[in-house]
Amino acid sequence: MKAVSKPRVVVLSGAGISAESGLRTFRDGDGLWEDHRVEDVATPGAWARDPGLVLRFYNERRRQVLAAAPNPAHLALARLEQEFDVDVITQNIDDLHERAGSSRVLHLHGEILKARGCDAPEDLIETDGRDLELGDTCPRGSQLRPHVVWFGEAVPAMESAYRLVPKADLVLIVGTSLAVYPAASLVHLAPVIAPLHLVDPAAPSLDHPRLLVHAEAAAVAVPRLVEGWLAEVHQ
Repeated sequence: MKAVSKPRVVVLSGAGISAESGLRTFRDGDGLWEDHRVEDVATPGAWARDPGLVLRFYNERRRQVLAAAPNPAHLALARLEQEFDVDVITQNIDDLHERAGSSRVLHLHGEILKARGCDAPEDLIETDGRDLELGDTCPRGSQLRPHVVWFGEAVPAMESAYRLVPKADLVLIVGTSLAVYPAASLVHLAPVIAPLHLVDPAAPSLDHPRLLVHAEAAAVAVPRLVEGWLAEVHQ
């Protein structure tokens, strides 16, 4: 007997879901990221001007990620894999989805717990949570930098994301307004028959006629939605 394939869910997650675990986003308030201008710590120019500052900044972000824990939204998305084929496409650089149990996570903007050589971006190194310092080099001898996509850099993982979204039977957008391109383009790739759910307490307006908005915190709305979808499978 041929196995019946599971319905496919694509989750597009952003800073809002991590914020509910205590990780701040630079888009809040005055646009500073932990009291730093983004231009001073998250661009290729910043790295060229003061790599020591950039390393110190990301060392602190790494410590914050390690101190944080997955919240009920992360855990619910992992439970969804019980009955659904789930791909998480995240703009976040933390590992909270993985620690919650999600097995397929595509990081558009990199992963802070990994590092790479400046001259060999294809060679990734696990940091094991340790700080990166000036003089730390990859096997090729290049200075290690955080494996994150800075403003002004290409987003190589977008090609994989472009292939995943059109295969979705259901799309869940959580913790992101999808206001920044190229990630903002992903929602428009969803099949016309796929329901689109947006979870965001601020309920931003996205230009999409089929969007179902849940103006609640991710830790509240996502578990409720997931339990409902799991229950429907067993009806």
